[in-house]
Amino acid sequence: MRVIPIAPSALPRADATSCQEEDGQVPKLDLPLVRREFLKGSGVLTGAIATGSVLATLAPSPAWALELKQLTTGEGQTLIAVGRVLYPHKKLPDAVYALLAKDLDGNAAALPVVRDGIAALDKSAGGSFIKAPASKKLALIKAIEGTPFFNTVRGQCITSLYNNDMAFAVFGYPGASWEKGGYLTRGFQDLKWLRAPTAEASPPAW
Repeated sequence: MRVIPIAPSALPRADATSCQEEDGQVPKLDLPLVRREFLKGSGVLTGAIATGSVLATLAPSPAWALELKQLTTGEGQTLIAVGRVLYPHKKLPDAVYALLAKDLDGNAAALPVVRDGIAALDKSAGGSFIKAPASKKLALIKAIEGTPFFNTVRGQCITSLYNNDMAFAVFGYPGASWEKGGYLTRGFQDLKWLRAPTAEASPPAW
């Protein structure tokens, strides 16, 4: 099996000039591949990157896989579904949302809350949250807003979904700029999705 290990440090920084989801050009990335005869762990999340997507043009293989050491495959898939309800992005592949499951899988203190929350969601959904229609998924998530499970998953989403190079490539985020002299002279006002500021709102820096 050819596997793309999806980890926050797996991809180099993208070099894009726009934060608009529809634009953002990035160079071809050298994604590492790992060849294994089998995957160990409690659960395994697998999938494929959609043909024609930004990441599909960067990855040497569309297939990806992620091992879970504590959570089951079903629990991991449910967390992906919950993440998509909380922070929906059509252009982000499941490979990015799987990082949410990976990070929660590695948080021993959160595991009891996560497992109980997943079980409660499945019960409320009549057996499977994953198989519920989109409208019901949204209603179920709204019903648990403010609970420890909801807060744990939502809080982890912010880091897992947005602080990784796959998301940077999709959104067109070029990465840190301070070591290159800052944004003022390289990209500060090149946002195509915002109206140009007035001279009074954006006077010369010097």
